[in-house]
Amino acid sequence: MKKEVLPQLKDRDKKIMENILAAGKIEHKFAVRIQTVLHRADGKPTNSIAEFFGIIPSTVSNYVKRYNSGGVEALIRDKTRKPGKEPISAEKKTELIKIVCTEKPKAATHWSVRSLAKRLGIGKSSVNTILRENGLKPHISQKFGFSTDKQFEEKLKDVVGLYMNPPDNAIILCVDEKSQIQALERSQPILPMFRNVPERQTADYHRNGTTTLFAALDVLTGKVIGDCKDRHTAKEYLSFLKKLNRECEKGRVLHIIADNYSTHKTKEVKEYLEKHKDRFVTHFIPTHSSWLNLVERWFAEITNKRIRRESWSSVAELIDAIKIFIKDWNKTGKPFIWKKTADNILTTIEKLKTGYAI
Repeated sequence: MKKEVLPQLKDRDKKIMENILAAGKIEHKFAVRIQTVLHRADGKPTNSIAEFFGIIPSTVSNYVKRYNSGGVEALIRDKTRKPGKEPISAEKKTELIKIVCTEKPKAATHWSVRSLAKRLGIGKSSVNTILRENGLKPHISQKFGFSTDKQFEEKLKDVVGLYMNPPDNAIILCVDEKSQIQALERSQPILPMFRNVPERQTADYHRNGTTTLFAALDVLTGKVIGDCKDRHTAKEYLSFLKKLNRECEKGRVLHIIADNYSTHKTKEVKEYLEKHKDRFVTHFIPTHSSWLNLVERWFAEITNKRIRRESWSSVAELIDAIKIFIKDWNKTGKPFIWKKTADNILTTIEKLKTGYAI
């Protein structure tokens, strides 16, 4: 049986540690080391301390050993390089950056810390530090897509102009539908979180049906008008436009920002908009530019905060929750503020197309 490692704590050191913690001007990692030693000196078990601070038991013992060998100073300072060990040269760092950005490892899609360390003959922690300092994350890949809309610039300036300089007597509404929202019922009850353990859900579930949420975000007030439908055809979209006409303040022009989905451009929809041309003005965002429609930002809010992590026994229960979220949002929510000008966005896109980081 291994012998317990206990701190050989001196009264003077204990007072110094307590004063350091009371001052509150110490990095979190150093504070954890000091508190670990103090707790062990008070006789608290290693496992309990490890669980409380979210570290492994061997780390608790290591902190105690550091104190026993180097005193308080050893706890509030990181270890330096071993004597005789040369620092990583600037040339080696440059080589690592070049390899990560321009080469791929054999039989793999991207570099790992270990494969880079092996390739360059340096330690894994050194590789990790260099990557972090230069903002390089070879393990992460992001998707992108540039719009091929021939009227991209014209549509971009039109929509951004509405966001930043809305016309008088107008209501700017970002409209879209979030289709196929599934009422997923988890096969077992969701388990609540507790210390060091997140909320847990079963991976398997029952599908109890779907609904489509039509939503219109008022850019100036942040309020949302929503309606759930069984489908998302032109008939449902037209019904939602009529709802907007009824519920929005009379005498004001409704500027509708929408995407190029076919149901937004059917004959019936066009005829209705033409009949109410003094009430509606439609602005289409460029193709492959959903980021330009602010209602997508609100869809992320309702998805993350209400829909994704719940278990729904029926579609009706899901729809009720959506309605309650919208009602509460309209009481407490704030508008999303658009800050980038059209010229800023066009400049950024050109840089991205040429491969320059922004």
